[in-house]
Amino acid sequence: MGSTERIRNVAKRVAKWARAGHQMVVVPSAMSGETNRLLALAGELAPDHPETPYYRELDMLAATGEQASSALLAIALQAEGLDAVSYTGWQVPVRTDSSYTKARIESIDPERVRADLDAGRVVIITGFQGIDPLGNITTLGRGGSDTSAVAVAAALKADECLIYTDVDGVYTTDPRVVPAARRLNSVSFEEMLEMASLGSKVLQIRSVEFAGKYKVPMRVLSSFTSWDIDLAEEAKSGTLITFEEDEKMEKAVVSGIAFNRGEAKISVRGVPDTPGIAAAILGPVADANIDVDVIIQNISKDGKTDFSFTVSQTDYQRALDLLREKVAPELGAAEVVGNPNIAKVSIVGIGMRSHVGVASTMFRTLAQEGVNIQMISTSEIKTSVVIDEKYLELAVRALHTAFGLDKVE
Repeated sequence: MGSTERIRNVAKRVAKWARAGHQMVVVPSAMSGETNRLLALAGELAPDHPETPYYRELDMLAATGEQASSALLAIALQAEGLDAVSYTGWQVPVRTDSSYTKARIESIDPERVRADLDAGRVVIITGFQGIDPLGNITTLGRGGSDTSAVAVAAALKADECLIYTDVDGVYTTDPRVVPAARRLNSVSFEEMLEMASLGSKVLQIRSVEFAGKYKVPMRVLSSFTSWDIDLAEEAKSGTLITFEEDEKMEKAVVSGIAFNRGEAKISVRGVPDTPGIAAAILGPVADANIDVDVIIQNISKDGKTDFSFTVSQTDYQRALDLLREKVAPELGAAEVVGNPNIAKVSIVGIGMRSHVGVASTMFRTLAQEGVNIQMISTSEIKTSVVIDEKYLELAVRALHTAFGLDKVE
């Protein structure tokens, strides 16, 4: 949606599907850079004030980007000879809570859209936005158009939700780090959810959560393929995100390697090893609206222990200051230290449930490359390690090879 020419190509692609007999609902994002441009204007008018008082108006402002692109796409479709109509989120309506700039969808009334589809129209619905119980326009946060699309698909019980993005599917890892990375034909919701939460940028995590909850099959496709690609070929391209019980699911033990550079580690050393110490440390951090990820507590020695956890790099200094100034003195901690130069690397795969030795292969591979593991976190289908950031790409490449993901199938 970066220009009128690209919008015209989107219209041609949508028209191709519609003429093949499919009922189509399209959820576009704003034109490239438009949301940033609008929010920058707000920043010029109120440069020295916190955003909080303006959250309602920021949503009112940001929502216009999607409204413009939706109307333009409807015009382009009409120019293609199709009957098309665009709606804002509040016209559908897409109902949300009142958390401005990060609202959550509560319900969608599909009746108006169904009536248009039954009348042979293509329906365009603004992504990223809705309306709260008081009638205020709300936005869902960055990446909210994907979430809107999945929510609309769930409400309409659509056969499939096609997500067109700047990549042609989900890869075993980032091809910029590992050129031998392969595109997966299919991946389970569980795996995709783990990958999204662990740093994969292909899909916004809330959209995957929504799809899994309401069992909406999704397919990730490239928006840069020619609009006139054969329909049957396009329908089978990209990566299908589906359910584990699907017999077509790839059977790899490890499906992908995810990583995140944007993390930092904080350690509170020499705290009493007593019940409630974790809550005493992490409670104030949570109250400050800081998310915590990997957590470890060391073995007790002389009644004292060390407590370490990771946070986003953007929250690092704030969390460090909070612990040093308030929490540590109250607990009598020896010191609070931090390291902003770490990275998290994770192996993900539903096959890990039924195979032993997966974690040990990961640890052995990293040891052979001289990569020290600082922290470990596991679940049924993933194992994550925290390492020094300078070893990130080496670790990802080594693990990709060790688990056979370089092999062409």
